[in-house]
Amino acid sequence: MDLKSDIDKAIADHGSVYLNLERREIIRKTVEAKEALVSSCGSLVTWTAPDSTGRSPYDTYIVRRPEVESHIDWDSPNNFPMDPQTFEMLWQDALKVLSEKKQVFVTDRVIGADASYALPVRTVTDNGLTSLFTDNMFRPVPDDIGRSIFAEKGFTLLVLPYDKIVSERYAGRLRKDRGTRTSSMAIAMDFGKGLGLVYGSSYGGSVKKLMFTVMNYYLPLNGILPLHCSANENPKGELGLFLGLSGTGKTTLSADPSRALLGDDEHGWSENGIANFEYGCYAKLINLDSEKEPEIYRAVFHVDDYLNHGVIIENTMMYPGGIFDLNDARLTPNSRASYPLSYLANIKPSSVGPHPKTIVFLAADANSVLPPVARLNSEQAMLWFLMGYTSKLAGTETGIIDPVSTFSRFFGQPFMPCLPHYYSDMLGQKLKAHNTEVYLINTGWSGGPYGEGRRFDINITRRILNAALDGKLTDVPYDRDDLFHLNIPRICPDVPSEVLKPENTWADKDAYRIRAKKLAGDFSAHFDKAYGNKQIDPRVISQCPGK
Repeated sequence: MDLKSDIDKAIADHGSVYLNLERREIIRKTVEAKEALVSSCGSLVTWTAPDSTGRSPYDTYIVRRPEVESHIDWDSPNNFPMDPQTFEMLWQDALKVLSEKKQVFVTDRVIGADASYALPVRTVTDNGLTSLFTDNMFRPVPDDIGRSIFAEKGFTLLVLPYDKIVSERYAGRLRKDRGTRTSSMAIAMDFGKGLGLVYGSSYGGSVKKLMFTVMNYYLPLNGILPLHCSANENPKGELGLFLGLSGTGKTTLSADPSRALLGDDEHGWSENGIANFEYGCYAKLINLDSEKEPEIYRAVFHVDDYLNHGVIIENTMMYPGGIFDLNDARLTPNSRASYPLSYLANIKPSSVGPHPKTIVFLAADANSVLPPVARLNSEQAMLWFLMGYTSKLAGTETGIIDPVSTFSRFFGQPFMPCLPHYYSDMLGQKLKAHNTEVYLINTGWSGGPYGEGRRFDINITRRILNAALDGKLTDVPYDRDDLFHLNIPRICPDVPSEVLKPENTWADKDAYRIRAKKLAGDFSAHFDKAYGNKQIDPRVISQCPGK
């Protein structure tokens, strides 16, 4: 069964296909179809189905074909297999639904600013807003796409955001909907056939993250490291990467008026350097402050004719006059905006840059036992890359009293499908090849855990970050922390030396040591569970806290 030929035929046979419409026409048709309202500033506003206010990891699958079988870490909790027969059933059902639609939108774009490995992606959908989302988020096809390693291996994505699967037909084939009924939603990736399907999810992030996962599968097999990170560059052309989970300050710290932004979320590191995957941003809007994050605010809420604007705002409280309340989380705390990167002021339009001079791993340690900054050698960097650590704070979820250690491999576990050593080994090789410095920066607590100590002042963190990016921590003296296997600087410009060693900030030293050992134990236990049977270099294992 040739599934790609089937969708090509479905497009050819349909009587009303809009192929690569100009942006203004996509916007016009979206509004005419009442898929979105126009706000007072000209942005398009939509509210998704209640089951689509965020990603649906429980309904996300990888088609388990022989040619991909050995590359996937099937032990990872986010890699759910789907048998090929089920995917083929879903694909044919989706094509039948598509054939009955009044209109079909087709966009041809690419993922990746470096034309040597840009992935052509054709998105087929009945939904104008989805088509506009791909215009915002995916990149125009470059003139030299023929030199891409994927030039003849394009990916096709079929999106039916508001149609539901006939659950009874898939009993025993799809997962339950957290109850007794088979789910009516599926987000599926067929790496072997170059196909993706979003069936029943109207969340824009389902489209974005499916394609990110696709790149994260293909690139390591071609010697390119995909990274869930932001990237910026100083006027000298020196590039920095920022990796960190939600709440660590990645977006805030990477937004720097003195450094041009390449991108805020997804990048590849090849022999050519760093390249952004995307053409746009997909920013959280909840509690967005126009004074603290003016760049994002202006990008989303600048005033323009709606046919020129094209920002998509999802699930945000808007009043009848077209005015927003960004602090209202009743619909969801995951309100979002999709907008082109060009709507930001200080960007690097090419979205490509050299090999990184500095990489920063961000962790918001609510235990207050990690230092505010530590330098990592290549094996330590590989270990912390594998772990992707931060803390879940007490009070954020019912029943959480103490901070909970949170680990997300490569700072993006749900989107990293390959065996872990594919990513960690490549990081180590690239760090050594390009003499890239790596720093761990703790944006969390000092002087005691959450509830007792205080979070590091953003100004202190900024000074530490600037020192790392400017090379001012390269030649200072360091002390070794044997429990966490970290190298801690004794001095950092414009930062009080007493805060650099976390134990010094605690009044109760015994309490510090108890909590430090507990966190190290969390690391060791998680490592054993996630990587105990994986091909991890023993030198990397030796750098795990608690070992």
